[in-house]
Amino acid sequence: MTLNRRPQPSSDDRELRLWKVGRALVVTFAAAVLVAGGVFYSLLYLLDFQEIDSTAKLDAKTLFDLVKLSFGVVAGAGALVALVVAYRRQRVDEVGAHREATRLHTERFSVAVDKLGSDSPAVRLGGVHALAGLADDAPDNNLRQTCIDVLCAYLQLPFTPDPGDDPAHQEEHHRYLALRKVRHTILRLIGDHYRRPQGTRRSWQGCNLDLTGVTIDGRIDFNGATFSVGGEVFFDGATFSVGGEVSFNDATFSDGGWLSFRGAEFSGSDVTFNRARFSGGTVAFDAATFSRGRVFFRRATFSGSRVFFGGASFSGSRVSFDGATFSGGTVTLREATRSDGGVFFHGATFSGGRVAFDDATFSGGTVSFRDATGPAPSGLLTGVGTPTSVSIILSSAWLGSNP
Repeated sequence: MTLNRRPQPSSDDRELRLWKVGRALVVTFAAAVLVAGGVFYSLLYLLDFQEIDSTAKLDAKTLFDLVKLSFGVVAGAGALVALVVAYRRQRVDEVGAHREATRLHTERFSVAVDKLGSDSPAVRLGGVHALAGLADDAPDNNLRQTCIDVLCAYLQLPFTPDPGDDPAHQEEHHRYLALRKVRHTILRLIGDHYRRPQGTRRSWQGCNLDLTGVTIDGRIDFNGATFSVGGEVFFDGATFSVGGEVSFNDATFSDGGWLSFRGAEFSGSDVTFNRARFSGGTVAFDAATFSRGRVFFRRATFSGSRVFFGGASFSGSRVSFDGATFSGGTVTLREATRSDGGVFFHGATFSGGRVAFDDATFSGGTVSFRDATGPAPSGLLTGVGTPTSVSIILSSAWLGSNP
């Protein structure tokens, strides 16, 4: 997937919008003369000199005062010109320093990328840490994003599966473990940097993460991170194998945040959003496939976000909203297909929002709202396809009603 990012203006771009020196000096000097003339005229008016007879001759003292005033105007204009020149020099120095920092960054970047292409796993690991350090020290956000993109692209590269640890393939097995360590290090560094508050040093919040098609066989920890305007995270088409886990516990999703698992495959792995706060943004699991994979939203708070499982396929997996609070937003399992497993809202609290199972098809499993409190959410179990051997458990407060 190609991320549509708007380039951030650099220092060079801002410098190009400055006026040329000659034009700036002319405008500054003219402004100074106009201001001085205005002050002089105002003094004449306030001191009631406008009634002076036009035939009267200027005495020496008055002439001397006018000369001093003229020199004052010239000196003031000169000071303004000097200020403009100093400002221009400062801006040129800043742009020069930025260009020098960019040049050094580019040199270090080239060395780090070369390390990622090494045959030695240890050298690759050094390249990973070098790129992460470059992202931390990048002169601007565009260069930081480039470093992050390279790390994500490395995870997207195909790799040879584990050949097994039998003696005949021992060397290949050890190399697989070493290269897996490199991938797991990248996953860990992404989580470490994304958990730091936006605007602080070494924070990658607000940057884009394109993990499309990546095989996740390790842990990514986004606990406590904030997903808002400016940051998009894509796991589209990713494969979450046994041992893979992505954690968004205590994370905050607000307006503009985007997290996508579209078409991802979960086989025995977990994605957790426990105690997460959804006040805006979108989390999409559209067309994802869950086979023994689990998604937890335990004690999460929904007040405005959209969570989509449209067209998702569940086979022996579990989606849990136990203890969650719904005061707004939408959770949609439109056209989802279930066989075994279940969707659980045990002890959830509903005071608004929408939970929709439109055109979902169940061929086994459980949909349970046991001990849920509050009015039944709108759209609950509407349009559900003909269930076969499915257990639908409603809250005792809803029995006899038509949710």
